[in-house]
Amino acid sequence: MDHPIQLLTGKSKSKKASKLNSIATDSYRALKINIEFKAIGKDIKTLVITSSMRGEGKTITSLNLAIAYAQSGKKVLLIDADLRKPGVHLLFEGDYGRGLTHFLINESTLSETIQKTNIPDLSVITSGSTPSNPSELLTSPQMDILINEVKQNYDIILIDTPPILGFIETKMLAAKCCGVVFVVEHGIVKKSVASKAKDEILSVKANLLGVVMNKMKKKEASI
Repeated sequence: MDHPIQLLTGKSKSKKASKLNSIATDSYRALKINIEFKAIGKDIKTLVITSSMRGEGKTITSLNLAIAYAQSGKKVLLIDADLRKPGVHLLFEGDYGRGLTHFLINESTLSETIQKTNIPDLSVITSGSTPSNPSELLTSPQMDILINEVKQNYDIILIDTPPILGFIETKMLAAKCCGVVFVVEHGIVKKSVASKAKDEILSVKANLLGVVMNKMKKKEASI
């Protein structure tokens, strides 16, 4: 694209909002460092970001982690592979063009699908149109082709997927990628549900790099 799509920043002039944004930024930088520490000695290039159910913050975690990598000088690609209920495009404004679905059904080339953003070193592939067969598309040879090609041109690829429970494509992608980051909304998701989701990740021998406890208050995190 000639003009990068713009991140919706939701700018606020309040000191409280600025402080919260700073804390959040530091948290995602710490998450990136923890992932890198866990992956010492391994070539981690593809990360699946998932959760046990919807609404736990996996998409915003995917974006902010992608930004943290980009700000560290990495060339980053964020892919919205949640074809049932995509969210990455909602975080940007502008002409979204063709997305992942269009590439998977051979209606666009990879270069037409990848979009630059206004954040240096961060590109995205939005979901594209909603397909009737998301599982088949995401587990197709064409998806393998996409992953293999972008690995040649990016330092790190983050894939925002559907929740792990109930969606076979998430397990398939988790098994193919270098690592999985599991997002859990603190205080909302039952322990039994989170445990079941973790077991689903491990059942395909995916490399679970860590769990992100989302929406946890600072005083709770220090306990």
